[in-house]
Parts: sequence; structure tokens; C-alpha cells
Amino acid sequence: MLTYLCHAIIDTGRGACIAMSSIGAMKLEHTEANKSRTQVEREWHLSHDSERLKANIQELANNFKVLGDPTRLRILQALMHGERCVRELADGIQMEQSAVSHQLRTLRDAGLVNFRRDGKVVYYSLADAHVFTLLSVGIEHVAE
Repeated sequence: MLTYLCHAIIDTGRGACIAMSSIGAMKLEHTEANKSRTQVEREWHLSHDSERLKANIQELANNFKVLGDPTRLRILQALMHGERCVRELADGIQMEQSAVSHQLRTLRDAGLVNFRRDGKVVYYSLADAHVFTLLSVGIEHVAE
């Protein structure tokens, strides 16, 4: 079994650090030369099964393709503020409900959003904290 150690350092540059992880250890480092930063260390145990590794990489590539659409990113950004019904999302991003529903289906198929029904109304939310973190870090990155 191969073991890879991955480091992710996320520094907002405003004295606040962003890091969410359900796996791994987090530690805060502070030096005079550098600002405080959160270093997230994860151990990934990958078997020698190259087919499994290829499948994981392909799934990641597919998710990045889904995230490559500005409309879907606007929908996800709106969902960062909490659960919304299709009508609220359509009004918020100024699109037809049918177009928003189509994009939500793509996000749902990718596992990026969850949904629930309440009568005839369908509510959507981010699938989990990983999606929120990915969006937060991405938004922070382009804002620099």
C-alpha cells in the first residue's frame, strides 16, 4: 500500500484562516516572517490499483467540469447562504425556473447538492461542508 502525505495551506490574508476537514490533523503555525496559517495534513492511502486511482481522478475531473459553468457557480454561491427553493434561486440569479432546474439536476447528479420535497416545492442545499469549503476557498482565491 502506498501512502501519500498532502499539505494544503489556506491563508485568507486577512488574519483569518479557512480550513475544514473531516480527515486529518490541523495545526496552526505562527512565525514572525509569515502570517498565521492553517496547515492541513492528510494521509491518503492508495492501493497499487491504478484503475481505482484513474477512476478517482476521472470523478474529480468531472466535478471540475460541472463547476466550470458560471450559472452553476452562481447557484452554488446562493446555496452557501442556506437552503433555497427553485423559485428563490431563479429569482436570485434572474433566470427562468426551467433553466435553473436543469442546472440543479446537473449539480445533483455530480453530488454537489441535496434536495428535499415539501409538497410541490423542491428545496436544494449544498451536499456537505466540503462543497462549502471548496467554494469559499475558490472565491477567496480569485478575490486576491
